[in-house]
Amino acid sequence: MVDISTLRVGRDESLESIELEIAPEHDFADRLAWPLAASARISQIRDLASGVIIDSSGLILTSAHVITNLDEAQVRLDDGRRFAARVVGVDKRTDVGLLKIDATELPVAALGDSSTLEPGDWVAAIGAPFGFHGSVTAGVVSAIDRVMGGAGDIPFIQTDVAINPGSSGSPLFNSRGEVVGINSMIYSGSGGYMGLSFAVPINLAIHIAWQLREHGAVRRAYLGAMFQEMTPALAQSFELPAATGALVVRVEADSPAQAAGLAQGDAVLSLDGKPLAHFSDLPQQISQRPPGSRMQLEVWRRGTRRMLHVSLQAQPAPPESRFTPAASEWNDGLGLSLGELSPVQRLQLRVDSGLLVRESSGLARSEGIRAGDIVVALNTMKLNRVDDFARGLAQMATGKTVALLVMRDRRLAYVAVRLPSARREPS
Repeated sequence: MVDISTLRVGRDESLESIELEIAPEHDFADRLAWPLAASARISQIRDLASGVIIDSSGLILTSAHVITNLDEAQVRLDDGRRFAARVVGVDKRTDVGLLKIDATELPVAALGDSSTLEPGDWVAAIGAPFGFHGSVTAGVVSAIDRVMGGAGDIPFIQTDVAINPGSSGSPLFNSRGEVVGINSMIYSGSGGYMGLSFAVPINLAIHIAWQLREHGAVRRAYLGAMFQEMTPALAQSFELPAATGALVVRVEADSPAQAAGLAQGDAVLSLDGKPLAHFSDLPQQISQRPPGSRMQLEVWRRGTRRMLHVSLQAQPAPPESRFTPAASEWNDGLGLSLGELSPVQRLQLRVDSGLLVRESSGLARSEGIRAGDIVVALNTMKLNRVDDFARGLAQMATGKTVALLVMRDRRLAYVAVRLPSARREPS
């Protein structure tokens, strides 16, 4: 483990500069390396972080958010030696960063296999919280493959190991002393440790680090689709025999997914003949393949299975979008007051359909739908006008569970809502 001190002069990173894939929800505090009050000045922001040596020639693995837009970085080794460091590359999407110092014959950390971790396994972290070098904290793995809204498709390792400012980028060890993760985020309402810490699996971090070393950036394959977990209620809505696979919530225009025929509301059951144990397996496996790769998807659509062949492309840069409030109102028995989107608003939101939720109450609110959300589709039926929604509901039997595709903060998810046994007419 090494200590990393950084300096930014005359600027600090704003929320707008964080990539959507790694930007946390409001309750997430992934910026662990905050300025120390004793040394921070308005024009000079000094942070502390941690890292781990992965190559004897001086390559150091750490978190991307602590070494992005730096003016200066210095690394302190266990033997007290200090070295100026240069940034080899950062990948904000996975929060993985790589530094290089001019040193040789350095001791290299023993790397483990993060895929073997299970909930309940003992783990420990060694970092420099608040500048206290070599601090050891221990706990257990709380969950694996924890995918969180706002952090993209990264399968975080969740632990109860105490992590505080200064420990970002520190190694997470298993009981054999092998590095199995790089500590990245905490869940906190105060900025300090509250029992929930998240680490990037070392298998993923090393894969990213070698790409940063070779190319200075990560070359990702791009499918052009977004997925969510298939729950029992959603499986019932789509007449799927079992709650398995990855549910498609968006297909980008002019993407490999669209070219292959993948559609919103499809359930992807297997990749290259291997069933998906968890919906996050699909985007993870795609991200590990080079652009140009071909793959075969088994898809469930409207009660039948079909095979799709996909050619992956290089990942394009994410576009910006903004939202403007919309117009007329409609109300139904689910407790939704809906308004239609103008063509300009659809362009801003990058959707070709959708209705604005003006108010939410009753059944809809109990399932988490709230004002400001966009209802994009009813099951697989796209919604362009409020009449579309009314007609779609009229075709559903009372008491049936329907799936509403909802957009919030530019992210899509299906929400299962059970229709009332008695339906009232829209006002």
